[in-house]
Formats: sequence, C-alpha cells, structure tokens
Amino acid sequence: MGAAPFPGAAPRYMIRILLKKLGVSMKFEALFRPLQVGPYKLAHRVAMAPLTRMRAERESFSPRPLNAEYYGQRATPGGLLIAEASPVLSHGRGNPATPGIYSEAQIAGWRKVVDAVHAKGGIIFLQLWHVGRVSHSSFHGGELPVSASAIPIKAEGMKAMTADGKISDYETPRALETGEVKGIVEAFRQGAKNALAAGFDGVEIHGANGYLLEQFLQSRSNQRTDQYGGSIENRARLLLEVTQAAIDVWGANRVAVRLSPHGIANDSGEPDPMPLYTHVVKALDKLGLAYLHFIEPRSSGSGRAEVNWQNVPSAMLLFRPLYSGVLMTAGGFTGETANAAIADGHADIIAFGRIFISNPDLPRRLQHDYPITPYNRATFYGGEEKGYTDYPVYDELTPA
Repeated sequence: MGAAPFPGAAPRYMIRILLKKLGVSMKFEALFRPLQVGPYKLAHRVAMAPLTRMRAERESFSPRPLNAEYYGQRATPGGLLIAEASPVLSHGRGNPATPGIYSEAQIAGWRKVVDAVHAKGGIIFLQLWHVGRVSHSSFHGGELPVSASAIPIKAEGMKAMTADGKISDYETPRALETGEVKGIVEAFRQGAKNALAAGFDGVEIHGANGYLLEQFLQSRSNQRTDQYGGSIENRARLLLEVTQAAIDVWGANRVAVRLSPHGIANDSGEPDPMPLYTHVVKALDKLGLAYLHFIEPRSSGSGRAEVNWQNVPSAMLLFRPLYSGVLMTAGGFTGETANAAIADGHADIIAFGRIFISNPDLPRRLQHDYPITPYNRATFYGGEEKGYTDYPVYDELTPA
C-alpha cells in the first residue's frame, strides 16, 4: 500500500473508498446525471456501443455462454448496453461468427445474454443489421451479396472477408428487385419480433457504416430508378419503412436508429451529406424514438485500424439543432470530451466502444477517475476468452 503524503493523511485508496461509500462522484458529473430514455431510467449516460466481436457459435450463429459472460461483465444498474449488430437474414451477414436474430437457436442464445445483463440491473438493446454488399458469396452458397444497385466496393485497399476467414476482393453485388425490398422490411420486422422474444429492452436499426440501409440512402451506392432511388425522399424510404416496422412491434419509445453522416466506412460517403441527413433526421424526429445514435466522422471506419480523422464535421453539433429527442453519439471520446459534450448540451448519451472492451467496469472507472486499461486490437475479432472476458475490473484497494 502507498504511503500517506504527509503524517496523519489517509492514503488515496482509503479516500476513494470513503467517497464511494458516501456516494460522492469524483469526476465527470454530467456523465452521471440520470436520464429518461423511453420507458427506462438510466442511472448514467455511459453507454456501451454495438461492437462486432465474432465470437458466436460458428454453425448456428447463436450467442453462447461466453457471450453472456461478456455482456454481463459490462452491465451496471441503470446502464445501457447496445448488443452487437445481428443480421436479420442469413444473407444479411458478411463476417464469420457474428450472431444472428433470425432463428430459434439464436433467440435462445440471446435470451441468456439478456438474462445476464438484467441480473445486474442493466438495460440492453439489440442492433438489427443487414450488411448488403459488405459481404462475399461464400456466405451465401455462392450467390452474390445484394445491395441497392450493382455497384461494388471500390475503396483502395479494402478487401472482403470470406466465410472461412480468408481475404478476397469485393464482388459486384446484385441489385435487389423492387419486390425484394419489401422482403427486407419484413425481415427487419421479424428481427424486431425475435428480439422481443429474446427479452431485449429495445432495438436499434443499423443505418450507418456503409451497410445495406446506408447503401440505399447514399447516391454513390444507389442508382435505382424505382421508388427507392433517385430523390432524397426515395433513397430514405427503406430506412424509414424499416424503422416503422420496428415501431409496429416495439412502440416508438423502444426503437432507436444509428446513422453516420460524413462517414466513410465500407466505401460509404454522400458527396453532400447535409441535404440527405437533414431530411432523414427531421423525419426521424417526428417518430418519438428512444434515441438517435450518431457515429462521429472522426472515427468512421475505425474498427480495424487506429483512425482519428482531423478537421471533419461533428455530427452532434450539426444535427443537435434538428433533433428534439434523446441524442447519443460515439467515436473516440475520452471521459473529458464525453463529459463536456453532455454538459454543453450537444448530446445526451455517449457510447464508448474500444475502451469498453478493455474496461468492463468503464462507468465506475470514469466516475472515480480510475486508470483506463489499454485495449489490444489484435484480439478484437474472433477467438475465445483472450481479449474478450479476461480484462479485469479495477481494484480500488490497489494504490495509484
């Protein structure tokens, strides 16, 4: 144990324990104000972002006990977790070992995850996903991935992952027929029903990061001439229909949407994002959602590499004036910058990703100014316990 700085003074660890017992927050007061989100009372504003980890059962794509342990470790009373993106259809996947939400086995696996979070008093939403062209035919029995239009991912250096974990060039996707687009809406509706059956507290629609719904939104990837292409209103139609389908199942106040204006992940990017996303945000604002979730452009595409783009717009600053509901944002925040965003009214919740991986007790660490454990990027995707459930919580008895 560390020595007291002067005779008669209590060591720092004793002061921390005393303050904890007294319920005194040591840091980042704004992050630890309660907040009403739909029917749920959050005890703090530190959310866990949806994070693909590729650790589901490889044959059934069902969550397994290891996944329940992982989410349970990160649950806190009144804390919001957003479970990793889960395909609503078998042809909606583009990575190995990502859990789905389209089979009974997957529902049963997710129920154990939800139970582990609820046992800690936590709240958990499931992110509903279709990757579209960000996939490979090896996942689909040799059939091509689908998208808004037959436009492949062309970004320099970007490669597809195959079903056996190898690397390949992206293929030119097959454009969905108009009648098939309605099937996508129904698949999201069924995914929302399955999430409800699994016991989740709500769902988040993944409309970001260059996946199928954003492929329909953006003119670079959507050159359709039917009611889902051309004008901004038409390109936004699928996202809004999917959102309404989820609302039909859950009610608006337990449905959320994630967007990435100015993002460049998976060869996404609208030439002039403001007209498109202004229309989308205003349309979503009318629905009374649980929250609207932005990915800050400085972190776009940061899953597989260290990315912190400079001199890019701030999603929360641009769209806060257009959205009257609860606004969440994510992307490279520290405790200091997160607290400032809340205190200044730019956002209501901050979602943390990478440092929530390596700090299962992240809210507690931020509240009490405990050190942050660095993450190991090499263990983000695939594998077992290493880099997943073996990160320790902070022991306050250990001297700083």
